[in-house]
Amino acid sequence: MKTRSIVLAAILLVSASAAFATADPSNTALAVVSAKGSEVVKVIYKGSNGKVKLNIYNSSSTLVFSESRYVQQGFILPLNFAGLSAGTYTVELIDASGVKSEKVNYQPAKAAANVHVAKLAQEGKYLLSVVNANETVTIHIFDENNNLIHTSDKQSAGSFAQIFNMQNIQGGFTFEVINATGASTIVRI
Repeated sequence: MKTRSIVLAAILLVSASAAFATADPSNTALAVVSAKGSEVVKVIYKGSNGKVKLNIYNSSSTLVFSESRYVQQGFILPLNFAGLSAGTYTVELIDASGVKSEKVNYQPAKAAANVHVAKLAQEGKYLLSVVNANETVTIHIFDENNNLIHTSDKQSAGSFAQIFNMQNIQGGFTFEVINATGASTIVRI
């Protein structure tokens, strides 16, 4: 009888410590990741199993998004901030261990106007055209692994076009045109 009581007490002790471990604030984490020029912000949560509530507030402390979900040990949630104004947002997460919050500075991507890339009939040749660019623009070309393979600056007094021979590039590539204010247009091929 005494042995059963000790075993039962040990089981209860292990169960109780496991329950408290999942609600321990040191076992939970919240991270908010944003990339400059991207409208997608990733919310990364590691924590206990159960219900969590995610709230997002703008700089005026007005609730702009709220969601409750049941999770097992955490999640990675991409959120599209498209349509929201630029500014600082607070991401708040409420779980069994309490409230965690983190601020994110959102700057929507501004596109450089009137940029177009067209594939020409000649194999591997592409025409980049920029219209109404009375400024210096920077042209970057990246390979499919996001390695920079070309960069140049073009001074334009209106519009310009340039042909690029991409025949020796394996896989896809990306054109990025950046204007004088830092706004960029990205075209993936």
